[in-house]
Amino acid sequence: MHLRDQTIFALSSGRAPSAIAVVRVSGPQASAVLTALAGRLPAPRQASRRLLRDGAGEPIDDAVVLWFPGPGSATGEDVAEFHVHGGRAVLVALFAAISLIPNSRAAEPGEFTRRAFENGKLDLTEAEGLDDLIHADTDRQRRQALRQLEGLLGNRARDWRERIIEASALIEAGIDFSDEGDVPAELMAPAVHAIGALHDEIAKVLAAQGRSERLREGIVVAIAGEPNVGKSTLMNQLARREVAIVSPHAGTTRDVIEVQLDLDGYPVTVIDTAGIRETDDPVEQEGVRRARARAEDADLVLWLVEAEQVVDPDAMRSLRKSGDDHQSGGPVWIVRNKIDLGFEARSPGEFAISASRGDGIPALVDALIKFAAEFFGTSEGALVTRARQRELLGQARDSLRRSLDLVEEGEELAAEELRSAAYALGRLLGRVDVEDVLGAIFQKFCIGK
Repeated sequence: MHLRDQTIFALSSGRAPSAIAVVRVSGPQASAVLTALAGRLPAPRQASRRLLRDGAGEPIDDAVVLWFPGPGSATGEDVAEFHVHGGRAVLVALFAAISLIPNSRAAEPGEFTRRAFENGKLDLTEAEGLDDLIHADTDRQRRQALRQLEGLLGNRARDWRERIIEASALIEAGIDFSDEGDVPAELMAPAVHAIGALHDEIAKVLAAQGRSERLREGIVVAIAGEPNVGKSTLMNQLARREVAIVSPHAGTTRDVIEVQLDLDGYPVTVIDTAGIRETDDPVEQEGVRRARARAEDADLVLWLVEAEQVVDPDAMRSLRKSGDDHQSGGPVWIVRNKIDLGFEARSPGEFAISASRGDGIPALVDALIKFAAEFFGTSEGALVTRARQRELLGQARDSLRRSLDLVEEGEELAAEELRSAAYALGRLLGRVDVEDVLGAIFQKFCIGK
């Protein structure tokens, strides 16, 4: 029996113990599972209270059960749900009882969602949106993921693909009636117009996305500087809890410490790095190397110095990646610490704080929020949320452009490029040749989703 013909089950709620646990069952044996444990099937989509019993007739739990006959279910298959008390012993007994039903097995990560995709309940962009929604840490991530789950990109892509197929049909009809005088010309004109409009729409979407796919991972802000300037204290202030050890001894931080922040809905990873200095200690040397590497890759570096310290421009430049004739990477902000010791003034573009007392921290956080807003740009209404989506839309746009360029050279060549554009959008939706990406996407889901 093929794996997809087997009935799967899994815990679909939080980890035990919990007040209530939800166990889902999907597949052709779902009705047999529900009947065996609950006695009989409840009315479809209506909650029913039942005493669950195992194969020996021993009670398992007093539970609520639901029955969703396919194809009117989340997966498109017959689905049963058991809402039980969330103790570990209850779940162990329930899983054991379900496992006794022939052709039933524990689900693999993402298998419920993959079956929903394979049964046409959602396309690949919606599945990706569901994955993003599960892993969303901030409100902006949640809203972006929910838009994808509701078909924001998928609906547009289906419309584009249908219009490409219509334009392709006109061109191919012109090829079939090439000996009918003015018939090909009458068919080509609307086809060319449609192709041009499609190209412009997709190009406009791609141009307006900014860094929208980065909202899934967020931006990285590195706190860097020499030893004992207050980097760990600043880290704790931003995190509003003690995540880094604060010590008067130089070289305390030997490794990179990370904390995830939600700044006005923007996901921000702040990293506290080892103090950058020359040292003979091999462990601290490795910490300095890692600090430089993480700062080079960061989207923003907060270069922390003591209030009246002279800033070394060479040390700051060393934190950015160097090319042949230029340096790349995000900006470096100068943050002057320990203003509680009497230093008040600062140069334009610099920040003055007291990491120990919290002075100036709100202004620095506001600046970080503004930086994140500018970094992500128009992500609030973005269609594209993954590099895969951007790449396939780019392929469709380029194929449409080539189709327009080839119309004068031959309708057959233009029609082939239209097929390529439709194929790229089909891959975007997961309807053609995407077996290579399905495993990579669905294996990241939770078991039970």
